[in-house]
Amino acid sequence: MTQPPAFVRPYEPQDLPAIEDICVRTAHNGGDSRPHYADPGVFPTTFATPYVELEPESAFVLDDGRGRAVGYIVGTADTPRFAAEFRTKWLPRVADRYPAPEGAPATPDEVIADLLHRPERMIVPEMAGHPAHLHIDLLPEWQGRGYGRALMETFLRTLHGRGVPAAHLVMSRANTNARAFYDRMGFEEVAVPDEEEVAFLVRPTRTGRPGA
Repeated sequence: MTQPPAFVRPYEPQDLPAIEDICVRTAHNGGDSRPHYADPGVFPTTFATPYVELEPESAFVLDDGRGRAVGYIVGTADTPRFAAEFRTKWLPRVADRYPAPEGAPATPDEVIADLLHRPERMIVPEMAGHPAHLHIDLLPEWQGRGYGRALMETFLRTLHGRGVPAAHLVMSRANTNARAFYDRMGFEEVAVPDEEEVAFLVRPTRTGRPGA
């Protein structure tokens, strides 16, 4: 039987386990985080699940054609609002499982838990003109086939339709494959003081030719 074609569709609640699994399997600079973290569930708890819980209308998945999510894009149209809701609505639900480190983070897990407990880190003055932000991940076997572009264009087009002018993302400089993808998608880096290990990339939400 011929495999049905993959396609992008809005997130549905039954997609959550797949999204969390994809996040874990791509969180370590694009690779599997499980060999490197005691509880890699801290990654979706910080970078995926709160988005589909707090702003599901901005979440989309790549469906493999048989109902299984094999990639996703999540984000928010309004980063300051999202950070506030993360603090008041999301963090109380997960803080006991992933407590804030006492003092400076001492383990890889504590580094991410520290980010979880500091949602205000999302509010960066240099990004004020790009109020939306996003996270995108695909399973390795679905990368490099045009599906990331389809997810990104769907997200940007949706936000543009809501009157959001521009978006940003934050990425590890070590993830060179992701940077090449973002460059192709028309994102450009903006300098942010005191940030050496991550890059801040921006672009308008209107779609068309990259960078248009």
